[in-house]
Amino acid sequence: MVQDTGADSEIGQLRTVLMHRPGPELQRLTPRHRERVLLRTLPWLSRARQEHDVFSQALRDEGVEVLYLVELLQDCLEYQTARDEAIGVAVAETGLGDELRGQLRAHLEDLAPEALAQVLIAGVTPEELKIGHGVVFELLDRHDFVLDPLPNLAFTRDSSFWIGDQVGVASLASDRRRREAGLVSVIYRRHPRFAGTRWLYQQNLEHLDGGDILMLSPGVLAIGVGERTTPAGAERLARNVFDAGLAHTILAVPMNQQAGNGHLDTVCAVIDVDAVIMHPAIAYTLTTHVITARDGGMRISRPRPFLEAAAQAMGIERLRVLDTGIEPAADCDQGGDEGGNVLAIGSRVAVSHERNIRTNARLEGEGIRVIRVPSSELGSLRGGPRCMSCPVSRDRIAVPAETGAPWPDAASRPLYRETIVLAATEEPTSAVPQWRDVPVPAAAAVPASAAVPVSRQGADEELASASLGPASSGWRRRQRRPAARRPTRRKAPNIRPMTQKTSATVTSKNSRCNTAETIMTTTITAPMSSRKRSMTTRYGGRTAVVSTGGCPAERYI
Repeated sequence: MVQDTGADSEIGQLRTVLMHRPGPELQRLTPRHRERVLLRTLPWLSRARQEHDVFSQALRDEGVEVLYLVELLQDCLEYQTARDEAIGVAVAETGLGDELRGQLRAHLEDLAPEALAQVLIAGVTPEELKIGHGVVFELLDRHDFVLDPLPNLAFTRDSSFWIGDQVGVASLASDRRRREAGLVSVIYRRHPRFAGTRWLYQQNLEHLDGGDILMLSPGVLAIGVGERTTPAGAERLARNVFDAGLAHTILAVPMNQQAGNGHLDTVCAVIDVDAVIMHPAIAYTLTTHVITARDGGMRISRPRPFLEAAAQAMGIERLRVLDTGIEPAADCDQGGDEGGNVLAIGSRVAVSHERNIRTNARLEGEGIRVIRVPSSELGSLRGGPRCMSCPVSRDRIAVPAETGAPWPDAASRPLYRETIVLAATEEPTSAVPQWRDVPVPAAAAVPASAAVPVSRQGADEELASASLGPASSGWRRRQRRPAARRPTRRKAPNIRPMTQKTSATVTSKNSRCNTAETIMTTTITAPMSSRKRSMTTRYGGRTAVVSTGGCPAERYI
């Protein structure tokens, strides 16, 4: 099913995408501005444009309409209301001061729509502001900008996102990137193409980054929570999504985004209805909190394994993991860990950087069609084709039959599903006691004082870690199962005392046993067992692991 705007998944056929072709905002940068760019090095602009053109043409060859951000902005600036709003976003930076802010406003108001769009993106230098004067202007260094450029505007996924038929404009944590969200907000609010679009999130709210938004399936949303997307931002987005009826389950995924680590979409990408691209070291250690709606608020669970919680919410038996083939940290052959940041333009069809040699080979081995695009200059430190594109329209995908209705009642779904199939011809290997014939005693009446409150029952069912039905209350004593019979172990040939003091020793060729110089004196309590204990000692500038249990001390080098 084709829709004009909006998307309900990551793998529906891509119809329209919003992109930005690199321009003068990159050419103006010098090595002193390198920390402002989400790139390894300052790019070669002409080559970066060529690579971006190849990327855009690859999408057009697949029937995707490419919208350029600068062209949409120029169309909006033909209207006075849009001009006033865009100029207000530009002069709202706190470092200008009152006098210089008025001079910059007057300069921008005199520009034509095309020139104004370029200046809002590429910035203004002191030489270009002819009317500039005053304290702030005179104190500017010749390498400074009156209006900073936007070198990261090419990553359009960070500034906006679509969930269903509603758009959300991100509230970026970086002060230098807030104008990106402001200009995107002008486009969605003022351009005739997006007239009547409903809003899900706005830039003046809590910090929320579009790169941390991942639609696992229709009705299931994952939100990465860290420095870029705060818990308060995730909570507000979850409440707005539930109120709009766009999802029934949201997974809040804690992310370690310190030291420049990336978004959620750099570690996980959906490539099929039951498959994601992730590194196993991350996939099987990542945890999440399941958030569901309830009357008057939301319900959040304890941390659960990400793959397990995602599969249950998506209504599938198992979520397959396709290995990226690289380590989560930087890889010398592939140039980084953005191999999983591919753009799915349909089910089992993805656009990937050609430098991701290992990832592309593994995806093709799984039967996925990979469209390679160059990335020598556009190679992001923590990004790829997905970060450089914002899907505006995708075809809706069918909801798996296992889930039933698109928005199932969370209370009616079992915590776990298990299917056991027995062949009719199989015979038991031994006689089975007729336990079904044993009468079951009636349950004793529970006193009113010991009754479990309804709210406590709901919490126990919600936070149960393993159950095929409702979890039993924590106030009731569980029936102990008979302990499994352990195999008999042989006794140790020599009986040692319960505690003994030992000193780390090493064997030398010249003497049988020389006491080593240890870092600290310790008392080792050894139980009556034949197991060996080991400790690390330092002697002669070297380190050795010495065994101290059951036999004389030995050296392992």
